[in-house]
Amino acid sequence: MKIRKRPLFFRPKKRFGQNFLVDQNIRRKIIASCAFSSSDIVLEIGAGKGEMTGLVAEKTASVYALEIDRDLYPQLKENLKNLSNVRLFNQDILKFDFQKHFGSAKSKIKAFGNIPYYITTPIIEYLLENRSKVDVVFLTVQKEFARRIVSLEGSKDYGSLSCFIQYFTCPKIVFMIKRSCFRPMPKVDSCLIRLDIRATPAVNVKNEEKLFTIIRAAFNQRRKTLRNSLENLATQDNLNIFFAEHNIDPNIRPQDLSLDSFASLSDFIPDF
Repeated sequence: MKIRKRPLFFRPKKRFGQNFLVDQNIRRKIIASCAFSSSDIVLEIGAGKGEMTGLVAEKTASVYALEIDRDLYPQLKENLKNLSNVRLFNQDILKFDFQKHFGSAKSKIKAFGNIPYYITTPIIEYLLENRSKVDVVFLTVQKEFARRIVSLEGSKDYGSLSCFIQYFTCPKIVFMIKRSCFRPMPKVDSCLIRLDIRATPAVNVKNEEKLFTIIRAAFNQRRKTLRNSLENLATQDNLNIFFAEHNIDPNIRPQDLSLDSFASLSDFIPDF
């Protein structure tokens, strides 16, 4: 009876959105941009075959490397078996227990990864839910997504995602990465982004949940004026008073209102 050997070639899976970074110069550029130190604890999302994991491990105290693909995980283990400061997890980042692994850590960790485009927002939301354990996040994301998170009011890319990310972090596009640097090659270019977790939110607001309810409602119908987008959350009289007191055009559209003004509006509108 012949024993089937594991194939040497690994076929990327569409359901996991796998696009592996193969350009060695870009790998080195990413590591340099992250400026890891010998005391850092790093959480890597999507370790793949471990090429980047090994580079990160050389610079840091320890790496917690997550890879969701069960077929790829054995190769990852084999490639990194000699690195004593790497802990491997065959696990989804959205199920990773920050409190269990980092609850007793003396300093906050750094998160890092080349993440699938289709799940970028849920991953960032989960990292922000656990922001008490995280200092800074470095991620490779779709270029369009990167533009959205750094955009300010008045831009066509500005929206609810911009407000959400900027409320909790200071986002920055570090550099662009051409699609040809990945295999299989995606249809769009990427960017390395940096998200520095704010010690306190960007704006003061009485009710955080209410603020984001208003922002989401506003941008769900961004072609409408703000007053029409919020017709189910605020009366026209309240909105007119707010616009007058803050010297805002009553026909303003959501994309022209700053995060700070959204916070003021949230505090002004009666609870609903």
